[in-house]
Amino acid sequence: MSKRRVAYYYDNDAGMFSYGYGHAMKPQRIRMTHDLVATYGMLDKMQVLRPRRADATTMTRFHTDEYIHFLTKVTPETAEELTYHGTRFLVGDDNPPFDGVFEFCSISAGGSIDAAKRIASGATDIAINWAGGLHHAKKREASGFCYVNDIVLGILELLRTFPRVLYIDIDCHHGDGVEEAFYTTDRVMTCSFHKFGEYFPGTGHVEDHGRGKGLGYAVNVPLRDGLTDEAFKSIFEPVIQRILEWFQPSAVVLQCGSDSLAGDKLGCFNLTMEGHANCARYLRKSGLPLILLGGGGYTVKNVCRTWAYETACALNIEDDIDRNLPWNAYFEWFGPRYRLEVLSNNMADMNTKDDGYLDNLKETIFRQISRLPFAPSVQMQEVPSEGLGEHLGMPEMVLDESKENEDLDKKLGEQYRRVFGLLRNDSSSSEDDEPGSIYEGYESEEGRGGRSRTSPALQHMYPHQQAKRMSIYNTSHPSSYSHSRVLEDSHSRARGGPRGARRFFHSNAVWDPVLKTVVSKDGILDGVDGTDPFDLERRGRTILRMNNGDMDVDSTAVSVE
Repeated sequence: MSKRRVAYYYDNDAGMFSYGYGHAMKPQRIRMTHDLVATYGMLDKMQVLRPRRADATTMTRFHTDEYIHFLTKVTPETAEELTYHGTRFLVGDDNPPFDGVFEFCSISAGGSIDAAKRIASGATDIAINWAGGLHHAKKREASGFCYVNDIVLGILELLRTFPRVLYIDIDCHHGDGVEEAFYTTDRVMTCSFHKFGEYFPGTGHVEDHGRGKGLGYAVNVPLRDGLTDEAFKSIFEPVIQRILEWFQPSAVVLQCGSDSLAGDKLGCFNLTMEGHANCARYLRKSGLPLILLGGGGYTVKNVCRTWAYETACALNIEDDIDRNLPWNAYFEWFGPRYRLEVLSNNMADMNTKDDGYLDNLKETIFRQISRLPFAPSVQMQEVPSEGLGEHLGMPEMVLDESKENEDLDKKLGEQYRRVFGLLRNDSSSSEDDEPGSIYEGYESEEGRGGRSRTSPALQHMYPHQQAKRMSIYNTSHPSSYSHSRVLEDSHSRARGGPRGARRFFHSNAVWDPVLKTVVSKDGILDGVDGTDPFDLERRGRTILRMNNGDMDVDSTAVSVE
C-alpha cells in the first residue's frame, strides 16, 4: 500500500481564534501548518476539502443538550453567570470562554465528522484534520483546552459503517475523554500512550482497562519522563501489532498530539519529529483506513514542523522532501536553523532503567489483550447516510417557543440566580469551613455534591485519582485552584432537612384528588410569584391554577396548622 488516497480537511478560519493573551493553546498553529504543507507542494497530491461546520444538533450525538446550548450562548461577558460562578461547564482557567468558541468547535468537529464520512464511504484511504484531536472534552463539560470532543463524534460516525474502530492516542496527556465515552463497549478499543503520575489529567493507569462489555478494550500505556524514540518504538509497535492482530479493527483513528515532542512547553517526553511520525508511518503500512487528527502541542514551531512532516508520511513522500525549509509566510518562526526537524535534548530517559519497566508493561498489556475474544463481532445493519428531512430537501424547522414559556423561564432563571447568591454568601460562614464539611468537596459533573470531579461512571475506574481537579498547566493539584463550593438543596434547607445536592427546576407541585387541581406539597413556592422560598410562615396548601398559560396564585389557602 505505497500509494494511498489522502483527503486533507482545512478551514482557514480555524487559525483566527484566540484562547486569550498568554494562553498556551494557539489555534494559529493550524494555519501555520497549512502554509508549510502548501509551500512544500503537498496540496496538489491530496484531495483538499473544506469541512462542513458541525451544528449544535450534530454535537449532541455525544454531548448533552444543556452543554451545547451553553456553548452557543457563552461570551466572556456572560460566562460568570452562565457557568454559575465557574462551577459548571467551564471549571478553572484551562478553558476560557473566548469569543467565537462555538464556531471554533464547529470547525474542529465538522472536520473530524467529514473525515469519518469520507473514510466510511470508501472515497479515501487516509483523512487528515489537524484542527481536531481535542480528546479531553467530556459529555457535559470542557477540560484541558478542549470544549467539544470531535474524536468521539468522528468515531460515532465510523461506527455507522464499521463494526470495530481502533483509537490510538500518542499525546503526552492521557486521552481520558475518548476513553470515558467508550469505556463500556467492545466496538471501540482505545489505546493511549501517555505520561502517568503527577500529571494532568491524573488518569490512565495500566489497570484501567474497561468495564462491563468493554472490559479489556481500554488499553493504557503509562510512561515516564524523558521517553526517547528508541524506547517509544520498542513499546508502540509491539502493542499496536498485537492489537491489530487480535482486535482486527475496520478503521483506525490516530490522535497525533505533539506535546510529546522534545522541548514542548507542557510536555515531558523527548521524542524527535521522526520518532513521533513513526506512528503514522507504521499505521499507513498496515493498509487500514486511517484518520489523522491533531491534538496538544504548545511549542508552535515544532508542532507545525511535525504535522507537515506527518502529512508527507501519509502521502509516502517523507523521504523526498527537502529538510531545509522553503520560504513561507512564517519563515522567521523556524529560526535559527530553518530546517524541517525537531531534535532531542539531553533529558534522561526514566523508562529505560534497569528495573525493566517497559518489558513488564508490555507483558501486562499482552496478558490483558490475550483474555479478549478474537475480533468481537457485532450485528450490522444498513444505516441511512442522511436524515429523512435532509433526503427530502426539507428546510430546517425553527421551533419558536411561546411567549408564555419564555416568561416562565425568565422568572425561574431570576429566582434561581437569587437563591444561588443567597446560598453562596451563606457558604462563606465558619460553619461550612469546618473539617468534614460537604463544602470541602467539589461539584460533580452531575451537579451534585461530592469530592471527585470525575463523573459517576468513572469514579470506580480511578480509585487512585486524587480528589481535587488538576490543571493542564500544572503537573500537580494546585492548592490555590479556585472552585466554588457545593450548594445545598434549597428545598431541603427550607424544610430544615439535611444538606444535599443542588437541583435545577425541581417541581414542588402535586395533584390533589380532592380539590382536583395542582397544589404545592407544603405551601412553599419556588419563588415564581416573587415570594421568598425560605419563608416558613407560609405554611398551608396553596392552590395553583393555570390561566391562559400563565401561573397565578390563588391567595386562598387551606391551613394545615
